[in-house]
Amino acid sequence: MENNLPPRLIDESNTTFRSVSEGSEKWLYRPIQCLDHGFVYLVDYCGDDYSIVQAARVSYGQGTKKVSTDEGLIRYLMRHAHTTPFEMVEFKFHCKMPIFVARQWIRHRMASVNEYSGRYSEMLNEFYLPDRSVLKKQATGNRQGRGDDLSVDDQNFVLGLLKSEYGSQHATYKRFLEIDLAKELARIGLSVANYTQWYWKIDLHNLFHFLRLRLDSHAQHEIQVFGQAIAQIISESVPMAWKAFEDYRLYSVNFSRLELDVLGQNQWPMSEEKASQVILSIVNKREREEFWDKLKNLNFIT
Repeated sequence: MENNLPPRLIDESNTTFRSVSEGSEKWLYRPIQCLDHGFVYLVDYCGDDYSIVQAARVSYGQGTKKVSTDEGLIRYLMRHAHTTPFEMVEFKFHCKMPIFVARQWIRHRMASVNEYSGRYSEMLNEFYLPDRSVLKKQATGNRQGRGDDLSVDDQNFVLGLLKSEYGSQHATYKRFLEIDLAKELARIGLSVANYTQWYWKIDLHNLFHFLRLRLDSHAQHEIQVFGQAIAQIISESVPMAWKAFEDYRLYSVNFSRLELDVLGQNQWPMSEEKASQVILSIVNKREREEFWDKLKNLNFIT
């Protein structure tokens, strides 16, 4: 009986097979170290670039056979925010990170997560100790960010106190276990710097959203490290989709209606003095500052 399967899904013996991504196969069970005790590795995946094309062209039967046209379609989908075809590709990771990183990470809710349980298993004596290079003062212009370097003396103070506190916390935890205090209570004195781990499964559309936020220079350094590790894997797993993501989302610049009005009503580039007056039509101070940064980055202000 004649089959109706697309050509790429059958071999010479007329047998169906699973779509295979060479990039994903390369990264299966190959951990990338993150921070001092953490890691990320790919456990499993479903789909590749062609899976996105296949989903988008489901009503066209076999669709195109040209790779260049496949890439054009992926870029069109990304450019016009047609996100559903990207949801057809999924990745499952094993990740190990400090608890405070996990709490930022879990805000991305469109994923399936199964986390290490301190109610059933003993928490490990592994705590995040920052590298000296990331010990910074509080930023003056960003309530969530870091600013200038701490002095060497202050760095030594922070690292010494953290080591002492971590040792004391874990010793207390072990003592609680020795008297048979329930694990779910024994853990409550442990720092959010203690490491946890989980399996994390997510579709490509939501993974791109995660990466757009967590690769941003304003994201906390520690979660950027994990974002960079995942990006290394994904860039090789779905290279056409990744390039479209870079071009249209990760490195693109968006303008609001108010910003477009200012751009359209003036001649650019212009001096800083003139630009500072022109953008006053944007009343909100934070929006105005962000618009200023865009204009500077694009060399619209001389």
